[in-house]
Amino acid sequence: MSMNMMRNKWVALAMVIFALVLANVLVQFFFFRLDLTEDGRYSLSGNTEGMLSSLTAKPHVIVYLDGDLNPGFLRLKKATQELLEEMKVYAAEGLDYSFVNPSEATDQKQREQNYLRLERMGIQGVSVFEKDEEGKAIQKIVFPWAQMIYRGDTINVSLLEQNHLLSGAENLNNSIGNLEYAFMEPLRVVMQKTPEKVAFIEGHGEHPAPYVYDASYSLSRYFQIDRGVLSDDPHVLDPYKAIVIAGPQTAYSESDKFIIDQYIMRGGKVLWLIDGIRMAFDSLSTTGTSPAIPLDVNLSDQLFRYGVRVLPVVLEDMQCIQVPMNVSEPGQAPKYEGMPFYYSPLLLASPDHPITKGINQVQAMFASGLDLNVSDNPDIRKSVLLVTSNASHATQVPARINMNDMYAMDSKTYFTQHYLPVAAALEGTFPSVFANRMVPEGVRVDAKPLTSSSRTRMVVVANSSIIRNDVTGDPQNPQFVEMGFDRYSNVRYGNRDFIVNAVLYLTDDEGWINLRSREVKLRMLNKVEVLKGKRFWQVLNVEAPLVLLLLFALFYRIWRRRHWTAPYRPDTLSDEMNAVKEKK
Repeated sequence: MSMNMMRNKWVALAMVIFALVLANVLVQFFFFRLDLTEDGRYSLSGNTEGMLSSLTAKPHVIVYLDGDLNPGFLRLKKATQELLEEMKVYAAEGLDYSFVNPSEATDQKQREQNYLRLERMGIQGVSVFEKDEEGKAIQKIVFPWAQMIYRGDTINVSLLEQNHLLSGAENLNNSIGNLEYAFMEPLRVVMQKTPEKVAFIEGHGEHPAPYVYDASYSLSRYFQIDRGVLSDDPHVLDPYKAIVIAGPQTAYSESDKFIIDQYIMRGGKVLWLIDGIRMAFDSLSTTGTSPAIPLDVNLSDQLFRYGVRVLPVVLEDMQCIQVPMNVSEPGQAPKYEGMPFYYSPLLLASPDHPITKGINQVQAMFASGLDLNVSDNPDIRKSVLLVTSNASHATQVPARINMNDMYAMDSKTYFTQHYLPVAAALEGTFPSVFANRMVPEGVRVDAKPLTSSSRTRMVVVANSSIIRNDVTGDPQNPQFVEMGFDRYSNVRYGNRDFIVNAVLYLTDDEGWINLRSREVKLRMLNKVEVLKGKRFWQVLNVEAPLVLLLLFALFYRIWRRRHWTAPYRPDTLSDEMNAVKEKK
């Protein structure tokens, strides 16, 4: 080998070493991370990175999802750990986390005490049924929860979304996609120095405070909740990030409409829960019949101007709750069986909108429908949130509702309408309903009214029972039932999630709610094809590699013999031996 070639090799080696040293030095000054996955499952949003970098203390996270878990929950645990590791990188003061197994105990009594302690903290366990080695069904209690402790505040974080319409694998997949939002949204609220305000409007027969207690309590985790009537001050609503109009029964005055309209024009957000019909529920409970007439609260023109109309119809749906009814013959002992109550539909939630993605069905009662085709304003984007099933019926009012006739119709010819919208989100620039109109009397106007809004949002629901909770017990010590909770089937529907998400969506100017739209693709094997080609895949994955390894070893041995073993030549060997003898 020549001296030039040796010198070139040493130079190349020195350049490689120099490049490696330079790369390590530069990495100390420039921070970056690469996520090569298609769905970005190992990446945090810009909002999350910014918030973590602004933390002034080190959060501590306790994850209770640990122990002997099935593959699905192990996947959720792994995804949680990966998210916490990623958050730890960006947190200004770092982040500590630990996994705790609540089922780890010396005896059953201590284990039950662990479970009770968690339940007192609002952490509920989930029963998981599995089969042991002998095929017997065994029950395990799993706690898919975490607690985040930051500056003395403890936040419970639910890791599992439960939608009984979805399979276990789909629920776990949605839960993994929602992990970042589940951790960051409560942390964002804790970091707020002054909570934002949300107001429930009163004075027009809206649901009284006890009947929206669950909504107010759930929202109080994020906002300061106020209630009150509108005054003559057109800026009375300005301190509020959003307002809720829940089930008015009497007409709004023009001055009240003007105040709400100008609030929207200045960028205010509204959650409208407007009933399209009025019924006599006392008569319905005693005689089984009630007239149903249109309910006009003088908001139709305003909503029409914004691009939506509440229809004067009552919806029936084959997908509905079950109620106990006496099916015994007269004179016999009462016998109660669950019967479908078509006037209480279970509304389907859109899987594509951050308000409704992953939530359970939403229970309604005597709901009306929405007409979204009343305006083609390109500045307003409309998204359907809740719909009926593919077996629905809309009855125009005025009409008489008779419970005795509820099961008399032929379901095949009666429930022929499909996916009727009940709730929608509207976003964009809205025109004022008071454009080119006089300012109503009684309003203290201090400036020219706005005729077009800044970019804002609203959610319109053609039913107010969605936000209503039942109240039981003594009036002096009332008991509040969670909205959307069916006491007969012991099922919790998605009413609370819908209301909370809707208000969070309305008040979210930074796009945090969009984290709920993150989707981790569920790549599942086709079980039929797997079973059909089971033997082929076993041979391909287990036996074929061994055969290939043996063939490679045999080929290499033959090749090595041919290229590295010198042929035996007797004459050459004799000449070499004679040469050695002559030297001696």
